[in-house]
Amino acid sequence: MIDINFLRADPEKVKNSLKIKNYDLNVELFKKIDSVRKEQQIEVEDLQSQKNKLSKEFGDLKKNNLDTSKLSVELDEIKKKLEEKENLLNKSLTDLKDFLLDIPNTPYQEVEPGNSEEDNKVIKTVGEIIKRDSIDHLEITSDIDTESAVKLAGTRFSVLKDDVAKLHRALISFMLDIAEKNGYKERYVPYIANSQSLTGTGQLPKFEDDLFKVSEDLYLIPTAEVPLTNLYADSILELHDLPIKVTSHTPCFRSEAGSYGKDTRGLIRQHQFEKVEIVQVVHPDESNTALEDLLENAEEILQLLDLPYQVVQLCGGDLGFSSAKTYDIEVWIPSQNKYREISSCSNFSDFQSRRSKIRLNDNGEKIFPHTLNGSALAVGRTMIAIIENCYDGKNSIFIPKCLQKYLNKEVIACK
Repeated sequence: MIDINFLRADPEKVKNSLKIKNYDLNVELFKKIDSVRKEQQIEVEDLQSQKNKLSKEFGDLKKNNLDTSKLSVELDEIKKKLEEKENLLNKSLTDLKDFLLDIPNTPYQEVEPGNSEEDNKVIKTVGEIIKRDSIDHLEITSDIDTESAVKLAGTRFSVLKDDVAKLHRALISFMLDIAEKNGYKERYVPYIANSQSLTGTGQLPKFEDDLFKVSEDLYLIPTAEVPLTNLYADSILELHDLPIKVTSHTPCFRSEAGSYGKDTRGLIRQHQFEKVEIVQVVHPDESNTALEDLLENAEEILQLLDLPYQVVQLCGGDLGFSSAKTYDIEVWIPSQNKYREISSCSNFSDFQSRRSKIRLNDNGEKIFPHTLNGSALAVGRTMIAIIENCYDGKNSIFIPKCLQKYLNKEVIACK
């Protein structure tokens, strides 16, 4: 959430900053909502003061067995007015909160302008890409069964079988092992989150259509970022607690509401997919360094798998709602002859910690720590990249050396 004091002090500066995200901040509406809230708060405080004064006088009269009838009527009128004004104030506070919850995080200065992924800046490219005729993962192996998945749940689901199912499981174990090596503590978390948690990390209220709602206040998680970050919601951390580094493997559920007709074939875009997520909570002075660390941790997996990839820094127009700065890692998919996102590593500054009320006791001063997260990695897309990049063009998929101990084999036979 935007710091309201910063917004009050210089709304035009915030407006100009958000233009990079193609967000038009309605400064006049903010001023109007905040002005009404301020007037009503003054009225409530004045009525509360009158009520307290009359209550004291009432008590003194009663104590001395004097007539309180006139004062009682006056006190009842004040209480009635106060209740009416408090109701109006509560509505104004709700309007103000709703307005603030709709505002995205301000990007860091180094984020460049742009409208879409086409404008993202390539930071580096690693490995040699393979260009071949467009044979994709579904043609290479029959162990990815989308037809059965349609029968079970509809489109954008899959059933993995035999060696491909084992490869999927091996990748999860491998990714968690690398995360642990890099200092992340593993957590097993619920796959369902309440609205408060999703509001804390920024998915609600703006992106409810992207979520699967399972009851009045519960949703399937779109990423382990939600439960991992909210483990620290409504808490005060100490300096010795930092940095916090946690990881979790979970399924992720997304409605893909705005993706009709995109990536309908194969595993690229699914309603249910697996990820290993890494999350950090750090002192604000350390968050830029932490982002580079997070990126390095995610890259290490692709380097060990010997998969070609590139790192891009997202432009303002492609930057996520909650993010101040994001690197995407994109792995090479031969059948598409292009790089596809396999991880987003983001610094959310104090945006999520304000929304989730995660505070830090910094030598007696309560401040908001910075939160970061990244995928290390998206399991399904990593598996696609292995199947397509390690296919020998005939009847075998070579398993990367780092995975062979998990599968007890060097090659998967295509069938």
